[in-house]
Amino acid sequence: MKLKYLMFASVLSWLPVTSAVASGQVEVLHWWTSSGEAKSVKVLKQMMEQQHHSWKDFAVAGGGGESAMTVLKMRAVSGNPPTAAQLKGHDIQEWGRLGFLTSLDDVAQQERWDHVLPPVVAKIMKYKGHYVAVPINVHRVNWLWVNPQVLNAAGVKVPTTLDAFFVVADKVKAAGFIALAHGGQPWQDATLFESIALAVLGSADYHKAFVDLDMAVINSDKMVAVFRQFKRMKAYIDPESKGRHWNATTEMVINGQAAMQFMGDWAKGEFAQANKQAGKDYLCVPAPGTQNQFTFNIDSLAFFKLKGTEVDNIAQYDLAQTLLTPSFQRIFNLNKGSIPVRLDMDMTAFDQCALDSMQAFKQASLSGDLVPSFSQNLATTADVQSAIVDVVSEFFNQADPDPKLAPPRLARAIKSAI
Repeated sequence: MKLKYLMFASVLSWLPVTSAVASGQVEVLHWWTSSGEAKSVKVLKQMMEQQHHSWKDFAVAGGGGESAMTVLKMRAVSGNPPTAAQLKGHDIQEWGRLGFLTSLDDVAQQERWDHVLPPVVAKIMKYKGHYVAVPINVHRVNWLWVNPQVLNAAGVKVPTTLDAFFVVADKVKAAGFIALAHGGQPWQDATLFESIALAVLGSADYHKAFVDLDMAVINSDKMVAVFRQFKRMKAYIDPESKGRHWNATTEMVINGQAAMQFMGDWAKGEFAQANKQAGKDYLCVPAPGTQNQFTFNIDSLAFFKLKGTEVDNIAQYDLAQTLLTPSFQRIFNLNKGSIPVRLDMDMTAFDQCALDSMQAFKQASLSGDLVPSFSQNLATTADVQSAIVDVVSEFFNQADPDPKLAPPRLARAIKSAI
């Protein structure tokens, strides 16, 4: 019998006779607030309520999660953490080191997580060999989203290299459209920069720069070239981009105002919400110059030690178990635009974008071209990531920045954050 049901029975032994089921509460802190993301969260809420638990939504808006992390720190320090919170990468390790996270080994063993998860993913979810977080999906960050009608109107084809991108963008701009939809927020600046860096540096040097923090690569001529190409992108962005959220930016591509957007595959959820069909109304292609590479991001929930009742502990167990069930994996990722994290998933219901992403994920994991996204806080610590984003965004928002000066600034910022 499953551990949770043994626990369930022990709770029932002291509950009042009138209580037919154990009803706990789950409170989840997250920043899934766009239309596609909110639909995915609603599914999880319904699944928990079907198990007779109450759902307390703790959504903190902000695509990069900075605001959510500020709130989480206040809650945790005051001794009142949520049941689970959206954390990833090095943040999971840091919260584990501070002693806030609880072990999920019982449910992991019961559900055979080590057998259904890719090793690279399972490792990130563990602290000192123990599961403390649950992965929900795999995002590919290095996508280019394209409105084919806009490209047709401009008489151009989808660009596959950075050089081709600028040729296409010039023609789209001349035709009266916005060539590049971009939201002027620091994390979006970093997302754009990241895809350019992957194309210019290649997978190996990308890893050296943003995972190993190799100063020789960071201070190299290749990094100067990255900033030079990054600077060129600004000429194709509309003047109203400052502060615009990513999903509002995606709407520009959906509505035909803009031709292209560099953004992770969570953007696909917005196309789906608008009833747009992949391959017809929009195209999802690797960011120019990154065809065989895959920058990955993983959405995950880390689970906190609770001071609540036993039924709340049961609810926490049920939440952890539900997140990796094939049914939730399918529904959540169809809405979110990402791919399931389970290796044994039936992909029949998924569109070509997801099938291409899954194939690229598996191939990149074998070829050495699978690299963690620094823009999404998976490649390095939060402090280093913040330092990189600050330098990148400041450079991009200067009137006439010098690409040769940017790598030394980046190196100094990273050193100060290590």
